[in-house]
Amino acid sequence: MGRVLVVTDSSANVPAGLAQELGICVVPILLNLNGQTYRDGIDITPGEVYRLLRARKRLPTTAAPSAGDFLRVYAAAAQDVSGIVSIHLPTELSATFSVASTSRELVDGPPIRIVDSQSVAMGQGFVVLEAARAAAAGADLDAVVARAEQVGRKMHVYATLGTLEYLRRGGRIGGAAALAGTMLRIKPMVYVAGGTVNPFAKPRTMSRAVQLMLDEMARRAGDGALHAAVLHADAPDEAEELRQRVESAFDCVELHVTEFTPVMGVHAGPGVLGLAFFAE
Repeated sequence: MGRVLVVTDSSANVPAGLAQELGICVVPILLNLNGQTYRDGIDITPGEVYRLLRARKRLPTTAAPSAGDFLRVYAAAAQDVSGIVSIHLPTELSATFSVASTSRELVDGPPIRIVDSQSVAMGQGFVVLEAARAAAAGADLDAVVARAEQVGRKMHVYATLGTLEYLRRGGRIGGAAALAGTMLRIKPMVYVAGGTVNPFAKPRTMSRAVQLMLDEMARRAGDGALHAAVLHADAPDEAEELRQRVESAFDCVELHVTEFTPVMGVHAGPGVLGLAFFAE
């Protein structure tokens, strides 16, 4: 019997090289545009999505993978693994967890455990990576799940939006709020932990937002080994500058730069910049 397989969805932003190295199976979330369905990160790139967002008034819509998508992954692996750990967005943020849970009941074979990552983007990605590293080291199903849940509890994600326009267009805030935020040049910040997205601060400049993120990282890092990632949506220069600041200020055992997938870019719009990190 083989090792434990780790499965996730494309919102985790797991770097492709690490996913391949660790044998992580990534199920794409779906993007609906002009009557066609695209697989996140496969049929359409982040750059293509951001160009569309800037040119169109009507936003594309997104959807969780289908039960059939998960069934194919679970069934294909069933003969070769001792168990499957499937790690996804919190149920409050996406239907993906529920679809994966339903699909699990339809597969005969090794046990399948569905885990709430309690995070988003590369916050979820780190939960996935650490679970896969445990599996690669020979951990059994319970130990892989325990590692995923442990990292999920420790994970912190801070992000600032480049604009409120896409939240307005997606119906997540009203036009008056978006207009007020734009006039005041607010860069709204959010904090994600424990599976919830919470307002954090309303700085008026990106430089102030970046400093707040670095301050929070310093406050929460402690003395343990620090794993970190810079997150961005069509903001590579700002992401590289933030990476350099993190690298100079902290002794990270790993530091990644990841771009939001097309599906995540639809909801937040271009210009997002953030940090995901946890300390052992």
